[in-house]
Amino acid sequence: MMQQHGQHGQRDGVDAAELAAELAAELPADPVVPRVEAASVAVNLLWCVPGDVGGSEEYLVRQLLGLGEQASDFVPTLYVVKSFIETHPALAKLYPIEVANLTGVDRRRRVVAEHTWLRRRTQHAELVHHGGGTTPAVGTRPIVLTIHDLQYLTHPGYHSKLKLQYLRRTMPRSVHRASVIATPTDWVRRTVIEEFDVAPDRVVVVPHGVEADIGVEAPSEFELRSVYGLGSGRVIVFPAITHPHKGHEFLLDVMAQHWDDPDLRLVLLGGKGLADQRVAAKIAELHLERRVIRPGRVPSSHRDGLLQLAHAMVFPSEYEGFGAPVVEAMSLDTPVIAADQPAVSEVIGDAGLVLPRDPEAWADALDIVADQRVELIAAGRRRVTEFTAAKSGAALAEAYRLALS
Repeated sequence: MMQQHGQHGQRDGVDAAELAAELAAELPADPVVPRVEAASVAVNLLWCVPGDVGGSEEYLVRQLLGLGEQASDFVPTLYVVKSFIETHPALAKLYPIEVANLTGVDRRRRVVAEHTWLRRRTQHAELVHHGGGTTPAVGTRPIVLTIHDLQYLTHPGYHSKLKLQYLRRTMPRSVHRASVIATPTDWVRRTVIEEFDVAPDRVVVVPHGVEADIGVEAPSEFELRSVYGLGSGRVIVFPAITHPHKGHEFLLDVMAQHWDDPDLRLVLLGGKGLADQRVAAKIAELHLERRVIRPGRVPSSHRDGLLQLAHAMVFPSEYEGFGAPVVEAMSLDTPVIAADQPAVSEVIGDAGLVLPRDPEAWADALDIVADQRVELIAAGRRRVTEFTAAKSGAALAEAYRLALS
């Protein structure tokens, strides 16, 4: 993963300070900005390009919405790219927001902005929260750093050579600069501690949280079946960008080999990733065009509705730092079938089917869900009480307090 670093216009191996010196002149001159006493926390979201960074976007957005529900003394100012405020207007109602003259897709300009524009505007903040997994080489301390995952360590083949150089150089420095590191699961927390030799009391879990009203704006099942051409049979949903580690090709093999009901529909939600062409080719190769529906990115209300009507949400990913769709599905009373990846297993607990990534192990999964549906839904309802936006926001507030202590 680590998708928050982007795929566009990269020069990942270039040192941030060198970039700042080289490109600062490209950015418009900044006015003198007076200190704003009301905002003691600055949140760097310049990395967050809506639709391009995967689950880390929803993770931070829901945390901040949850923080707004707390009776805390934190009123963060959010520093964002142009498209962010249009995509997440609810945050603008809660917090002061400053918008950079950036699209965010060019990492070089974003890095420069973090070292110049952002540094100047946050120099009087009592705390800076960098939510994208890395920190600039300079700037205000103390720092809370959110690390979503460390996929580059375990699956380096899913990253370009330049991106690996960037992460290998930047991650250790970022961890060293941070006062507190926030991770979405205990599995990621332990990985950070072991990999970077960090004091355990500096690394805390801030879990993903789902809003209480998820699904309330979903269209009817009749409308969704009509809009997406789902027919009247069972539906299974897999919401994920088509990156190699997500497991789309594995799932297609299961469909072809074992889930052969002609009326069954697999709905693949999410944007186009690095494996998109391979996924399309495999669908054609296995003659699954009629049974696999690919609407791509859909409105969140439609995503929720599709999950609600699904027989199961399937999640065969081989690497996750959390796996937000698992909690979303359980919140919507949809049983989960997932691969036994450590973070996802931690999140699910005993509230879903957790299976090895072997097509034979998945052969009877849909029948098991049918037989145990009532029990799985009840277990999911109990499990999701641990993953609310309010609890996520409360954990974030505790991370801020720890960094300031």
